[in-house]
Amino acid sequence: MLARPEVDAVIVATPDHWHARIAIEAMQAGKDVYCQKPMVQRVAEGRDVVAAQEKTGRILQVGSQRVSSVLYAKARDLIRQGAIGEVHMVESFWDRNSPIGAWQYSIPPDATPENIDWERFLGRAPRRPFEPLRLFRWRNYQDYGTGVCGDLFVHQFSGIHFIMDSLGPERVYATGGLHFWKDGRDVPDVMMGSYDYARTSRHPAFQVSLRVNFVAGGGDAHGFRFVGSEGVLNLSVGGSLILSKRPKRAEPGHTAGTFAKAMRDQYLSEYRGKYPPREPSAAALEPAAEERFSLPSGYTEQYAHHEAFFASVRSRKPVTEDAAFGLRAAGPALLSNVSHFEGRICRWDPEQMIEKAG
Repeated sequence: MLARPEVDAVIVATPDHWHARIAIEAMQAGKDVYCQKPMVQRVAEGRDVVAAQEKTGRILQVGSQRVSSVLYAKARDLIRQGAIGEVHMVESFWDRNSPIGAWQYSIPPDATPENIDWERFLGRAPRRPFEPLRLFRWRNYQDYGTGVCGDLFVHQFSGIHFIMDSLGPERVYATGGLHFWKDGRDVPDVMMGSYDYARTSRHPAFQVSLRVNFVAGGGDAHGFRFVGSEGVLNLSVGGSLILSKRPKRAEPGHTAGTFAKAMRDQYLSEYRGKYPPREPSAAALEPAAEERFSLPSGYTEQYAHHEAFFASVRSRKPVTEDAAFGLRAAGPALLSNVSHFEGRICRWDPEQMIEKAG
């Protein structure tokens, strides 16, 4: 296929452990690449993909569609405009409550060694006897996939980095467990991560909290919450954006009720001199101001993301989610796995896109 001149581009939709090799060889053969997330299975592979894109000049777009969403673009514009003040905390969650959502994909009845190239599927993975479960439910195994971090954390990082104009965190800590889906898989079904982002010229330092749960009894739900000093942005995946703002308090309040009476009277006298009492009004009982933005009817982020890729292939203009962007999202996601399995805090250099020692 790579030798065929009429092939302009390829879509890499293989298990994660094949992403880097196929993407690199495709670009070296003169093809543009749409590579599903995460861009790589191992952090160390990422720089090779970035280097291949730089050397060949090919288009590479990673398949995390958040960066092409008009809703995420609106969230980015609002934050850039200071709509919620300084952002110091971002929270994101992804709950699932279904077998398919937990990667229990159907096994075709004709899955046999006679019509499956098992050795080709394994690639660099450890050799083992033919096992259809590992082929069709490959996300469940570290040999081929990247667990909830590579499947879903990377989407969350992509959205956050796009909205916050950020290169990524400097410190990564994650923990989790295999609590429900005890079907032979060796990756967690519940994970939580905490990430430190340093101050930049555009934003102050902020913290990120991520959560994925495949044992969510309340049903499927997912979204983001950008918490600012003057408001909050709630963003649901593929749904709506809600901007909430509450007017600042007219006075700071006090705790003088615990003072001795004479001291309390003196304090309150001075306090009321600065903040005269106001008559209660109906306005004081009104909820926070709220603006809501929704996706246009029929709009899908997935379609928009592929459309952006095809447009770039034709125009040769760079895409937003190129190899460097893809590695800056995959890096902290994959280090979340390292943190969980090795029980340590990981340090990441988001500018150089490498794991740091210590």
